[in-house]
Amino acid sequence: MLELRHFQVLRAIAHEGSLAGAARALRYTQPTVTYHLTTLESHFGAPLFHRGPRGAVLTEVGEALLPHAEAVLERVKLAEQEIRGLVQRGTMTLHVGTFPTAGALLLPPAVRTLHQRGVDITLREGELPALLAALRSRELDLALVFSQPGDPLDLGEEFVVHPLVEDPLLLVLPADHPQAGLDRVPLTALREDGWIMGTTDWDPCDRLLSWACAREGFEPVRVMRTDDYGVLQGFVAAGVGVALVPRLGLGSPRRDLAIRPVDGPVLARQIGVAVLRTTTAVSAGQLLAELRTEAERIQAGHRGAESFSAIASAGDSAGPDHPAPGAPSSS
Repeated sequence: MLELRHFQVLRAIAHEGSLAGAARALRYTQPTVTYHLTTLESHFGAPLFHRGPRGAVLTEVGEALLPHAEAVLERVKLAEQEIRGLVQRGTMTLHVGTFPTAGALLLPPAVRTLHQRGVDITLREGELPALLAALRSRELDLALVFSQPGDPLDLGEEFVVHPLVEDPLLLVLPADHPQAGLDRVPLTALREDGWIMGTTDWDPCDRLLSWACAREGFEPVRVMRTDDYGVLQGFVAAGVGVALVPRLGLGSPRRDLAIRPVDGPVLARQIGVAVLRTTTAVSAGQLLAELRTEAERIQAGHRGAESFSAIASAGDSAGPDHPAPGAPSSS
């Protein structure tokens, strides 16, 4: 029967380059290291190391086994940390990363539910590269992420991404814009308009806008920068420019704006939850389940052409209005 110490010995010999070095690292005697290695080789029916005067080198079988052994040891380490924390604190702390629009709409109901179950949650807001770095260093247990046309999300095999919701990007126009009467607006009709964009050149929505405009043969002209969607909508309503905004970032409809989908392929970002494959936190699975429930509720509320028509009708109604309070910032 395999034991954890067999995998510990395999890893130590591979890292130290010799049985003697492994014995020192593990504080075993060398005969003990030899015994565990022999047991492991007997179990698999093949030598795991080439042994010589210069040390021990993994065989092909040993190279194949080592990553599995390291994964098992890492999972056990994570399980020990989680259970030890539960015993010491009487509760569980889950570290979650998010970008602003998801943090404003998807997370609050899910976090509330887990709080009621005795799970403490810390939130870190940031851009995608920073969130992924924090996941890899295990500063975060999971993170809300997204991919979009022209900007795919390639996280590698160390992550699992669970899809949550599709978030279309919609055109935000002044209510009296010449194209506001259309049900769907082609980007080429906005070739001469100025665009309100994010404060950084790598803003993901701006990258998607530039990608889509390039496919139509032009480059959008930026007239203003802001990361606050409430501010953005105010300046669009004033006629300063037009914008492309995620549906989750729009907040309540305004009478002085026309919200329209792009005429053509749907421009949308796919929002999901990224988790390391080695994550063992039970509460991470609980939060994922709650996020799926909330995502389904949001998706149902916006599904189909009726939702677009309702938003458009509200945008066409006469009379002044004010920005919805607490409109999310960009990303």
